[in-house]
Amino acid sequence: MSGHSHHDIDWAERLAQLRMADALDAEALEPVARRLVGSVRGPATVVDVGCGAGGMSVLFARELARGGGGTVVLVDATPTLLAEAERAVGEAAGDSVAVVGLLGDLTDPALAVPAAELVWASGVVHHVGDQQAALRTLAGLLRPGGVLAVAEGGLEMRCLPWELGVGRPGLEQRLLAARASWFERMRAGIPGSVGMPYGWPRALREAGLADVESFGALIDHPMPGSDLLREYVVHRVGWLAESAGEWLDADDLAAAAALTDPQSPDFLGHRDDLYLFGAKAIHCGRLR
Repeated sequence: MSGHSHHDIDWAERLAQLRMADALDAEALEPVARRLVGSVRGPATVVDVGCGAGGMSVLFARELARGGGGTVVLVDATPTLLAEAERAVGEAAGDSVAVVGLLGDLTDPALAVPAAELVWASGVVHHVGDQQAALRTLAGLLRPGGVLAVAEGGLEMRCLPWELGVGRPGLEQRLLAARASWFERMRAGIPGSVGMPYGWPRALREAGLADVESFGALIDHPMPGSDLLREYVVHRVGWLAESAGEWLDADDLAAAAALTDPQSPDFLGHRDDLYLFGAKAIHCGRLR
């Protein structure tokens, strides 16, 4: 896999947000982990490529432990994230599940990733210049009968009311539109970037996989939301405004600043009408 790039994202700085997202997503993703682990033979080796703070692999480890054991292999290029994932998954794994951490990404030919029954990559492949080649590389990690699952796309998370009492209504929609513009430029700027003008299921078939299917995981935390949700929304709005700020006008930037400032009367952390609603799309295929 070549042309991997997320050099403009400070994932270590985003650790707090990733931890919160893992906690908020866990209930919806638990059945996904159960479904995927249950689809392969045990004791399985599960490789989590771009594991982040380890939230999904915590769920994999619990499912493996229920089934008699296995191995979770964590792969990430950011030392801070890998260390957090190893800590979190190690606590969840129990004695029957081994945890292995590998620092690096699949662009490194010296990175020795073991063959696996299940390979998981969430929000990773879209950071690679040639996404189709990346899927072929990931599929190459599978043992016969193994499953590759990628979480890409879905329904963008929403968390804000339409009118907030500061700035123009519809701020969240403009934040997401700005983020889409950022994403387009990010993709175009990756060395070796090539188009993939078809969906993920076809891409998995092009990578040599069979029994391809897609399904969704609904993330639904209704109003009024918990303290954790409010903290997450503050982080999310701040991150969207910071990462895609050049596509926002001065009024929207000022509104986002007020909404994320604990000293502001408009601070989101004081509201009881925040929520989190969206869906993750999972696409998977099996190596025959």
